[in-house]
Amino acid sequence: MKTILRDVLITLAIALAIFFTLRATVQAYKVVECCMEPNYVEGEWLLASKATYWFHEPERGDVIILEPPFETEEVYIKRLIALPGDTVEVKDGAVYINGTAIDEPYIKEAPAYTFPLTELGEDEYFVLGDNRNNANDSSKGWTISRDAIIGKAWFSYWPISEWGGANNYPLAEQLEAATD
Repeated sequence: MKTILRDVLITLAIALAIFFTLRATVQAYKVVECCMEPNYVEGEWLLASKATYWFHEPERGDVIILEPPFETEEVYIKRLIALPGDTVEVKDGAVYINGTAIDEPYIKEAPAYTFPLTELGEDEYFVLGDNRNNANDSSKGWTISRDAIIGKAWFSYWPISEWGGANNYPLAEQLEAATD
């Protein structure tokens, strides 16, 4: 009887350790509304890696899960466009980072709005929805701090037709090529 009890307690301890490790590193999030179309649709479920940014800083082009800087019950899913110290501007249907227009094959359509040239502060991140013309994002005048970033979208698991890795798109390569 002691052996069975010991085995049950060990199994329970291992299960709890696995549960809490997963809870601290990975979490599921549901896409609400259409701001990330065409890549993520309303009702889609994503797994986000909360541990990714323990090892390196967020990068331009990452699809991130964030807490917006205003009162809401939902987290947001957006694409990280510009980092602290960058300049960002939206004009003529393109987004400019540090004076360079970026190629964005992942967006639904080109932005039909303008956003004035703005230099981000030391803890300001600029995020946009992939559905540029139908998203509550930094084009509305708000940015987020590093503390507001929960994690990086990692995997889409529901519906099964959307099964696959997240559509992160490295923008740093474009900017580096533009400065060479």
